[in-house]
Amino acid sequence: MTDAAAVLSRLDERGWTVAVAESLTGGLVVSELVSVPGASRVLRGGVVAYATDVKRDVLGVDAELLDAVGAVDTAVARQMAEGVRRVLGADVGIATTGVAGPEPQDGKPVGTVCIAVATPDAVTTGAEMFTGDRDAIRRAATDAALTAVLAQL
Repeated sequence: MTDAAAVLSRLDERGWTVAVAESLTGGLVVSELVSVPGASRVLRGGVVAYATDVKRDVLGVDAELLDAVGAVDTAVARQMAEGVRRVLGADVGIATTGVAGPEPQDGKPVGTVCIAVATPDAVTTGAEMFTGDRDAIRRAATDAALTAVLAQL
């Protein structure tokens, strides 16, 4: 069973739905979930919040936080996960933000990835450093996000 299938299975067992807010992964997490037959039972949808103003205006990430730390931070990922839960009416929110390259962003080096998972019970956040080219970093971030959800469930 893939991680995406395991996530959906565990959510379905709990009767929970999921929504995803993605920046650097650009829809890869949602794509992994959608690839599993029956995903529609629990997947509400996703928001690709690539631009900082979308994080603020659509997901409700605090403008002062964004000004203070930039878009790549665990606190931003947390607010993205909480925001996508609210906006899409889901029980669980998953968020990814980071720097896929080729240039650093907001003082953060290429490979920096922040992930958050918000459930009715708790919110967890984490930061990872991945190496490789842009595609490798985005794929590693996608895998890490699914792993983080499994750990939370």
